[in-house]
Order: sequence, then structure tokens, then C-alpha cells
Amino acid sequence: MRTTFDLSPFARSTIGFDRMLRLLDSAAPAGEGPSYPPYNIVKTGEDRYRIAVAVAGFAEDELEVKTQDGQLSIRSLPASAEDQTDLAYLHRGIARRAFELRFSLADHIEVKGATLANGLLDIELVREVPEAMKPRTVTIAKAGENKALPGQKAA
Repeated sequence: MRTTFDLSPFARSTIGFDRMLRLLDSAAPAGEGPSYPPYNIVKTGEDRYRIAVAVAGFAEDELEVKTQDGQLSIRSLPASAEDQTDLAYLHRGIARRAFELRFSLADHIEVKGATLANGLLDIELVREVPEAMKPRTVTIAKAGENKALPGQKAA
């Protein structure tokens, strides 16, 4: 009997690990990730990603986006004293509670910027592999030819 596992909890908290997640498709346990605030992770190009977080009711100065040691964290800052007035809500359907989301970033994934518009915080990410890490083609010489390597003289 073959059991399959849902890797979507890992996909919700990692960026740039697409190939690894596909390889581990049947090896990880299913689980629940954070549900507030809701967010999307979108692959917008070959090496480009966007995280869209629904943060209705929050202003730019009430949110913090930070990267450190391969982790991206998005959190709400404590509300100001004037927001904590004793109001009598008849219905409170807009959640403005404190939150913190954390995402593990793959090697060479960099945060390029964040924008807040229409209640969505969009965070742009790009994979920028250093030139030394990119694959390169090595030319194959015919037997008996003394072809010089880059930076050397031919014998």
C-alpha cells in the first residue's frame, strides 16, 4: 500500500525550493501552516517570486519585513495607543490581530522590495546566482592539440 503526503505546508513556508519539494513529494508528513493572515506565493518568472499577504487595515508603518540568515519574516508591529481605544463593536469581522509569518529562503534568493496597495502586501523575490556558481561549458580539444586554458599560454 502506497501512502502519499501533501507537501503544501512546506511550499507555504519556503521560496526557491521547488525542485526539492517535487523530489520529496512522497516523503513529508502533512500538517497545518499558519492561517492568519492569508497569503499567496506566486512564481512570476524563471527566477522570480512574489509573496502576497492580505493585510487589510494595516498601514505601512504597522508592518515590518525583515530578512536574516536565510529567513524572511513579516510581522505586524504593536498597535499605537490611539488604536486601542475602548470602542464598542457591534460586529468585528476585520481581523487586525498581531501576526508573524516566517519563510525559509533558498540559497541566492534575495528580497527586492515590498509594496502595500489595496490591502495586499506584495514582496518581490529574485534568485540571483553568482557568476562563479553558474554552469559553464568546457571545450573539448582533439587529442594531440595543446589548447591553452583561459589565462595560460599555448605550449
